[in-house]
Amino acid sequence: MMKTKLTLSALFIASLLATPVMAKEWKTVRFGVEGAYPPFSWTDASGEIKGFDVDLAHALCQQMAVKCELVAQDWDGMIPALLSRKYDGIIAAMSITDERRKKVDFTEKYARIPNRFVAAKGTTLELTPEGMAGKRIGVQRATTHDKYLTDNFGSEVTIVRYGSADEAYLDLKAGRVQALLADASAIDQGLLSKAGGDKYDYVGPALTDRQWFGEGMGIAVRKGDQDLKAKLDEAIKVLRANGKYQEINQKYFKYDIYGG
Repeated sequence: MMKTKLTLSALFIASLLATPVMAKEWKTVRFGVEGAYPPFSWTDASGEIKGFDVDLAHALCQQMAVKCELVAQDWDGMIPALLSRKYDGIIAAMSITDERRKKVDFTEKYARIPNRFVAAKGTTLELTPEGMAGKRIGVQRATTHDKYLTDNFGSEVTIVRYGSADEAYLDLKAGRVQALLADASAIDQGLLSKAGGDKYDYVGPALTDRQWFGEGMGIAVRKGDQDLKAKLDEAIKVLRANGKYQEINQKYFKYDIYGG
């Protein structure tokens, strides 16, 4: 009798294991966007979010034949909000790093942009402990730039952290920090191309170290949503092949941001 029960139980378990797991049918994809990091995303006077990431999100959804929804989210809450299912993916110029991969998965990169220090013209900035000693440097909180500065010069400089890039630009203009570290495209669009931007310039070398800046920018998804990751990877590949990606690129940048 006992043998029969065990056999039936084993058969039941085997039947469950043999049942195929159905992939989720994605009809709507919700993307978390920052809305405060031009040219990737910003919020206009009417409250509408615009920018490269926004246009790319809509193009990806069109390619995947799904409805696209955008959810505004402050930067430092991006990953927690994804994990709590506030949205399905993050498209917010987020660098693909090993540290972030512990919590989320990423698509293949959709951009790779060098990172730069920017300061008032005439400022010197030598990237050595002696050259950085005593400086006040601004970064956006919880970014790769924050980690790079903390890991390399945390004991030499005063790191001033901001919730958004716009806040950092205001403090640089007011002289409350001597330099900022951010990605070059954001500095171009958010500071150098604006009124008074001719008073500032890049200082020091371009930074691309994989240890801190990762493999480029990717779309973050929850680890359990491998079907969505696969759909997004394929859609990025198609947009690169059919020219739609390049069309969006040219709308916001004067150079190819996809990188090597």
